Amino acid sequence: MKLRTVYICKSCQYESAKWLGKCPECESWDSFAEDVVNVGKPENAAKNPAGNIKRGLPVTKPLSLSEFSHPKMRLATNMSELDLLLGGGIVEGSLTLLSGEPGIGKSTLTLQICDKIAQQNKQVLYVSGEESAEQIAIRARRLGITSTNINIITENNLEHILSIIESEKPDLVIIDSIQVISSEELAGASGSVSQVKICAEAFMHAAKLLGRAILLIGHVTKEGTLAGPRTLEHLVDTVLYIEGDRYHNLRLLRSTKNRFGSTNEVAVFEMEEKGLIEVTNPSELFLNGRATDAIGSCLTCTIEGTRPFIIEIQALTSLTNFGYPKRSSNGYDLNRLQMIIAVLQEHAHLNLTNQDVFVNIVGGMRIEEPAADLAVALAIASAYRKRALDPNAVAIGEIGLSGEIRRVTQSDKREKEAKKLGFTKLATPALYKKIGQAIAAQIK
Repeated sequence: MKLRTVYICKSCQYESAKWLGKCPECESWDSFAEDVVNVGKPENAAKNPAGNIKRGLPVTKPLSLSEFSHPKMRLATNMSELDLLLGGGIVEGSLTLLSGEPGIGKSTLTLQICDKIAQQNKQVLYVSGEESAEQIAIRARRLGITSTNINIITENNLEHILSIIESEKPDLVIIDSIQVISSEELAGASGSVSQVKICAEAFMHAAKLLGRAILLIGHVTKEGTLAGPRTLEHLVDTVLYIEGDRYHNLRLLRSTKNRFGSTNEVAVFEMEEKGLIEVTNPSELFLNGRATDAIGSCLTCTIEGTRPFIIEIQALTSLTNFGYPKRSSNGYDLNRLQMIIAVLQEHAHLNLTNQDVFVNIVGGMRIEEPAADLAVALAIASAYRKRALDPNAVAIGEIGLSGEIRRVTQSDKREKEAKKLGFTKLATPALYKKIGQAIAAQIK
């Protein structure tokens, strides 16, 4: 075996003999990782013009599509939020990838899933490559998990893990984490591009061949993206990301890929001492403790997946002590905030040139959609004029550069959610065409 050090792009798998700052293939920056590959040429390669196709092997007989009338069984987690996200539960024979920042709750959620599955007289195997069995047991006791159907092993070797899975035949296998598993048949350290790819392919093959559900836990980089090669997300059946601020209790679980269900759902949890608790009505959580006469506060309705949430947006303006005013946002895009401030100055005649402006999304949420533009503008205007908005008002609308208020997607669903929670006064594009009209009507 002849080995050679190469650098592989984690985004497109482009290989280079030396490290490059920018990939010439996909133009990604800082995406090259060092790896070791086997460059020995297989014998008799030139004698086989058909490439890797070998003659004499048994050919699999094609099956008619009508023969697959019964879908695969699902392992229900009995966590309504998670089952809704997955489309009914974890599919047998599937490979699922769960990722998130360190300390966000991946291991906690995974242990809770193991407990729910084990309570159904199913066997669960927890493979830990990072923590000892004692550490996992301590966390399980803290969460109140005492099931005898959960078995734990500490192992990093791929071949040993596959052998245990084949002999024990558990219904659910947890791999914590894929970045620390390595194969002894492949050169390179664990976590390298080739090791992660080969190990993921081996687990996918084992899941399909044995019909066992396997859940991989993955690391993320400092930029918040999944560590390892981009092909890892293409190999698995389902990709789950758990999001949230570690200093807030709210956790959002999103599905960016799901071969067995929709990717338009989001599961909401709250981190408590006993683990992640399902939140069936997130709007109540976001509005808890809200003052009715607060200056610089405005409600809006955002859509996460297919679910509408009523959230509070807070704004604060103060006289700047420097020549250049500061604009700061928490949970809201800073560039969009600066655009809204410019529109308020130009079309609503609010002099914010000497004002520091701060915007905060309550509850640790992050808003990406433009439907919250009107609420942000009204919150800033309320803070600037030192007058509170109507506590029953909910603002929904996108603001254009000419000061117009535009209609947003799923407006009916947003308005229905606001009325269901008792908010009767809606500020929408149907009532106000210009931002100046909305401010004059809402802040008198």
